[in-house]
Amino acid sequence: MRKLFLALFLIVASVSVNAQFDKGTKYANLSLTGFDMSYSKNTKFHFGLEAMGGYFVAKDWMVDGRFGYNHQGGADMNTLELGAGCRYYFQKTGVFVGGGLLYEFNGVAGFKNNYIHFTPEAGYCFYVNHYVSIEPAVYCNVCMNEFSDASRIGLKLGVGFYF
Repeated sequence: MRKLFLALFLIVASVSVNAQFDKGTKYANLSLTGFDMSYSKNTKFHFGLEAMGGYFVAKDWMVDGRFGYNHQGGADMNTLELGAGCRYYFQKTGVFVGGGLLYEFNGVAGFKNNYIHFTPEAGYCFYVNHYVSIEPAVYCNVCMNEFSDASRIGLKLGVGFYF
């Protein structure tokens, strides 16, 4: 089993970085989030889904919009997220860095707080083919309103589609 996993990893890692990072390329991504550490003492479990769409405005530069859903156990709080940002892709390596702003809101009684987050992230694109990539990333949602209880650092795993 280890040999099979190693062989698959080497095949994926050896595929050349050849996604379309040219101006005018469209991008869509679906991610699982919530592999994170929360600063909040009320949150015991976190699971999230994120959908992202983007457009390359210049070579290697993409602007994006995001919509997400999070379930946080312990506090039994479900939140929705809406955000915008940008990414820069290092074309030779497949590494990307990005950042943006995210608005998090919820409707659970007793938890009517709405937060604004600054969201830096860094990740890597493992290309399956010219149009599809698997994208693990590290993110940090830094809350501007309540840093200690609403900020998160974590991992996400997504599948990106380039059109």
